[in-house]
Amino acid sequence: MLGRIGFFWGAIGVVGLLLTSVVRLSNIALEFLHYPAQTWHYVVLSVWVVFMAYSEGYKGFQQAFSPRVAARLLWLQNNPKPWLVLLAPLFAMGFVYASTKRTLISFTILIMVAVFIFIALNLPQPWRPILDAGVVIGLLWGAVATGWQIYAVMRAGMSLIDPDLPRSAHSHA
Repeated sequence: MLGRIGFFWGAIGVVGLLLTSVVRLSNIALEFLHYPAQTWHYVVLSVWVVFMAYSEGYKGFQQAFSPRVAARLLWLQNNPKPWLVLLAPLFAMGFVYASTKRTLISFTILIMVAVFIFIALNLPQPWRPILDAGVVIGLLWGAVATGWQIYAVMRAGMSLIDPDLPRSAHSHA
C-alpha cells in the first residue's frame, strides 16, 4: 500500500507541477496577442515554439525526463521507504536518492531554469510572451509525455529505463 501511495503521490506531484507551470505561463504568453506585433515577431514566435517543442518537449521530456520519472516511480512502488514516499515527487525527478550523476544533472537543470526565469522576468514586450509561449509548449509536451510514460509503466508493471539510483540501492536490493 505504501508503494502505491508513493507512486501516485509522485505522479500527481510531477505532472501537477508541470501543468501548474503551463497554466501560469500561458497567461503571460497570451499577452502577445495584445501587443501590436509585426510579421518578424510572428516568425520569431513560430521558430521559437517549434524549437522548444523539439528540444524541451521531445528531446528533454519525452526522450529523457519522462521515462526516467516513470522508472523511478515504479521502483518506488516496488521498494517503498517512508521517507521516499513522503518526498516522492522530488525522488521521481532525481533530486533525492539518485546517483551522483543524476543528482548533479537535476540540480544543474534546476539552476539553469532559475537563471532563465530571472532573464525572462526582465524581458520587455513582446519578448517575454514569445519566450513563455515556447516554454508552455515544451512543458505541456512534457506533462503529456510524463503522464503517458507513467501510465505505460503502471500498465506494464516494468520499465526498461535505468532509474538512476545511488550505489547503495543496488547493494541492498
